[in-house]
Amino acid sequence: MPIQYYIFLALALFSIGVVGVLTRRNAIIIFMCIELMLNATNLLLVAFSKMHHGIAYAADKASMVGIDGQLFVFFIMVVAAAEVSVGLAIIVMMYRNTHSVDINFLNRLKN
Repeated sequence: MPIQYYIFLALALFSIGVVGVLTRRNAIIIFMCIELMLNATNLLLVAFSKMHHGIAYAADKASMVGIDGQLFVFFIMVVAAAEVSVGLAIIVMMYRNTHSVDINFLNRLKN
């Protein structure tokens, strides 16, 4: 499958995530859109890593070149899992205090 398909899919996912972050008011939806943007980035990293590995594998069958992107994806997923746990804990505490997950309500908490 050509790399352009992966690029277009990742661009579409990332764009949906950006639009969701900029237009939504619900903290959970915004959080899901941020995760969508991270997954679009992961898709591109894996696609480019696979492409680079295929080129190196054609030249040398024992080559391990091109797996760096997949290692980055693994670490990004670990960090994203930690982000999810902390972010959801913050959202739950916000809901307990304000009985709302609307981010516009947070402006009132400044005073």
